[in-house]
Amino acid sequence: MALILNNISKSFQLNYTTLQRSIHVTAAAEKCRSGRYRPTLKRTKPLTYEMSQKPFQLVMRKSWNVWNTSNIQGGNRPSETAVEDEFIRRFMVGTWHNIFVSDLIIKRQHNIIRIAGIIERRTLPRKLYFLIGYTQELLSYWLQCPVKMELQSVPSREDVIFKYV
Repeated sequence: MALILNNISKSFQLNYTTLQRSIHVTAAAEKCRSGRYRPTLKRTKPLTYEMSQKPFQLVMRKSWNVWNTSNIQGGNRPSETAVEDEFIRRFMVGTWHNIFVSDLIIKRQHNIIRIAGIIERRTLPRKLYFLIGYTQELLSYWLQCPVKMELQSVPSREDVIFKYV
């Protein structure tokens, strides 16, 4: 009987020590560093206005970019919205190759999808009007709702740069 109790106490001590050793501690997460761009040594990385915003400033400064009415009763499910947004972004990158100098903003208001962005002025007006009509017509047909494009132009890509990090 003593031998059995001795073996049980040894196995308990062995299990207890392995439990003690299996606890891992990680370093504290630096919450103030997440979502920010790291500065380069010579400050050569350009950032646009949207990219330069800190995570805690997004609600106050960029909330107008993310209005979404797809969760209203009878609207698309959020999963369909995400797939459609990804489709729109890929279509725009393929159709408007290297013309946009900013991020695309997709605004959904009721049943209208608005695509906003900044383009360079080096594009010919005839080509620009064709691309606008082509994009609006095809996306309206595929997504079964009106699509409008809101574009602004700048003379060069350097005019969009807000600061360097």
